[in-house]
Amino acid sequence: MGSLKSLLKHFAKYKWSVVVGVVCLLVVDGMQLVIPRIIKRVVDDLTAGGIAHGDLGRSGLLIAGLAAGIAGFRFLWRFLIIGTSRHIEEDLRNDIFAHLQRLSASYFATHKTGDLMAHATNDLNAVRMASGIGIVAMTDAIILGLATIGFMLALNVKLTLMALIPMPVIAIFTMRAGKLLHQRFERVQETFSDLTERVRESVSGIRVVKAYAQEDHELEKLSEVGRDYVKKNIHLIRIWGAFFPFIMMLSSMSVVIVIFLGGRQVMLGEITTGDLVAFTSYLGILTWPMIAMGWVVNVVQRGSASMGRINKILDTPPEIADADDAIDPGTIEGEIEFRDVTFKYEDDLPPSLEDVSVLVRSGETLGILGRTGSGKSTVCNLLLRIYEATEGRVSIDGHDVTKLTLTALRRAIGYVPQDTFLFSDTIRENVRFGRPDASEEEVADAARIAGILDEIEAFPKGMDTLVGERGVTLSGGQKQRIAIARALLTAPPIVVLDDALSSVDTATEEKIQRELKRVLGGRTTIIVSHRISSIKHADQTIVLDDGRIIERGTHDELLERGGLYADIHERQLLEAEMEASDRAR
Repeated sequence: MGSLKSLLKHFAKYKWSVVVGVVCLLVVDGMQLVIPRIIKRVVDDLTAGGIAHGDLGRSGLLIAGLAAGIAGFRFLWRFLIIGTSRHIEEDLRNDIFAHLQRLSASYFATHKTGDLMAHATNDLNAVRMASGIGIVAMTDAIILGLATIGFMLALNVKLTLMALIPMPVIAIFTMRAGKLLHQRFERVQETFSDLTERVRESVSGIRVVKAYAQEDHELEKLSEVGRDYVKKNIHLIRIWGAFFPFIMMLSSMSVVIVIFLGGRQVMLGEITTGDLVAFTSYLGILTWPMIAMGWVVNVVQRGSASMGRINKILDTPPEIADADDAIDPGTIEGEIEFRDVTFKYEDDLPPSLEDVSVLVRSGETLGILGRTGSGKSTVCNLLLRIYEATEGRVSIDGHDVTKLTLTALRRAIGYVPQDTFLFSDTIRENVRFGRPDASEEEVADAARIAGILDEIEAFPKGMDTLVGERGVTLSGGQKQRIAIARALLTAPPIVVLDDALSSVDTATEEKIQRELKRVLGGRTTIIVSHRISSIKHADQTIVLDDGRIIERGTHDELLERGGLYADIHERQLLEAEMEASDRAR
């Protein structure tokens, strides 16, 4: 129940719906309790032979009216209480999604996508059940149960006490079964997360699976997780499956007691036939509250387990967030400085960057070159505060990036990451992702600058072409150029291209660079590349190796120095000559 306390703020939002719904539920319960009293009177009058046809008809109409009232108010409580549970489910789903958007990149590096998907589906469904039918079952178990027992006591105290003998057994069984249900349901949910992740990973990597003809192997891996999921569910069902039959058996024992002892009292004249009929009717009504006790335990235990898992997400603070004194400076000129920056992804790992210092003045272009794993992309991540520097300071226009609001910081930077991601939408929507209000002309202009417009227009549906999951229908070069267009459309003062032209050919690269040089004039630009041709026109270039800057200068200065930059340049020239020679043949 502790986990479900966090739902109180959501219930407060819909408190009147819940209150009116519970009142309607209580009205239904009250009407149900009146009907056996009417039946008792009619049976007693019939037995005594003193009832008129009119009284019998009026009694029948009264019961019919009560039945109609029960139907109407039952609809209202279902609409209000179950409807509220749906609204709470929606609010929780939005809260989870919004919180996931705020969490830092490191969180997603340690949590499976399938697990997060399970929270937004199975767990939310369990919480919805607890906040909907759980309220109904709890209300009926307590109010209807106690009221029914009160009416039974009013008829015959001794018979009531005898009929309630099975109740303590039900209570003990319910408590013990509840603990087992909670534990086993948690295991089911954990396994469901594994199953979801297994399916997601296999579908996302379907091209690799097919390329290596590993369909049967993937099926076996999924079957293994599926068998474990079925096994965990069977363990849960063993408890849940025994729950209702056991309660019904105890309820039947109560009926046996009432028929045996009550029938004897009727024969002895201690109670009337109407009392016995009414008592039996109340016992039938009491069956639902006894079952509701099981519903409460099962639904609440499941809801509590699921809400606990959801709370683990909601209670996780983002590692990177706006500082209390964070500011939005408004206009950003684009001067960037890394001063003695050191960064580690994990405390027990060697630094990815160490003592890096570089100043990029507003409007200048910085090139970053280095071998794989030298820390090039890490520079971009620190500038965008995807991660934060372990030591040193990263600043824009003299403002420490940790003192800028994340919105202001990232709004000022057009970023094209090394791992290009496109949404499963049209090309148009992918290009204007950062500016949903961009006009058709602006979208087309950004695509033209990125060197992709002609290819888009050659598609049958043009800008309306669906790119598929992660842009699967496009080539690597096309995806990169669409990502560049997306960044340019926001017209940011700072542009960061992290190996953004690695998948395009040299001729296309040169064409794009000419357009970029024209458009990016006056904007601060950082170009990370393994090709020297992409950065040779930069105002300054730094060469990283093992996280340290080992060379810096202009293209000509670095060639004269004869270091790593010059070696890479010579090797790339040789590769270009060999490719040209091969084409000539």
